[in-house]
Amino acid sequence: MSSAALSPTARRRWWWASWGLVTVLAIAITAISVPPYLTGGANFPLDRTIVGYYTSLVLHSVPAGLTLLIGPLQFVPRLRARFPRAHRISGRVYLLSVVAASATSAYATVVTPSGFPLQVVFTMLIVAWLYTAFEAYRTIRRGDVRMHRVWTVRNYTLTFAAVTLRVYQLTGMALLPWVDYRDMYTTSAWAGLLGNVLIAEYFIVHRMLAPKTRKSAPAPTQTAAIG
Repeated sequence: MSSAALSPTARRRWWWASWGLVTVLAIAITAISVPPYLTGGANFPLDRTIVGYYTSLVLHSVPAGLTLLIGPLQFVPRLRARFPRAHRISGRVYLLSVVAASATSAYATVVTPSGFPLQVVFTMLIVAWLYTAFEAYRTIRRGDVRMHRVWTVRNYTLTFAAVTLRVYQLTGMALLPWVDYRDMYTTSAWAGLLGNVLIAEYFIVHRMLAPKTRKSAPAPTQTAAIG
């Protein structure tokens, strides 16, 4: 059953359940991934002989972690309505974090030893991340709240690719332990990006951009038979 066929109460429950899952996963991945970089470590095999590679990942980890943590709060209607100034400030911090995380990850993408397929998917992610952030900013500056929310969903979908990448990677390594780490990482990166985009666009088309056609249609009149 699609969410469109659910009652308002069921839709709210579905929304909060989805939001809660996204938030918990975002917090968990941030807590697992960011702290090791702050103490000189890493959660995966890393070639530290590549000049600037590790440094770029460290500089990327903090703003990327901020985007994961701030993002879910921007989607809560009650918080937006009750604390509009905080919503605007946190939105600016989020956008600046996207720019910083993109800039620092660009170098790591160029020098990564994991090969061309990973460079391609990360380049696509960086470009799309920056573009959707720009559109989210541009639309709200023009006062187009509806399209601002659409572009914000698209942008956080790309942010959340960092989470789905790791979920797919950990699942794949558990089920297919003989697969090379770099191959699994690259496959997970592609699956995380493409899967997230497909889910987000389905949600946008069917829930955010769909015309309001749920009004009750008038009951057809019945004509009495003449005879």
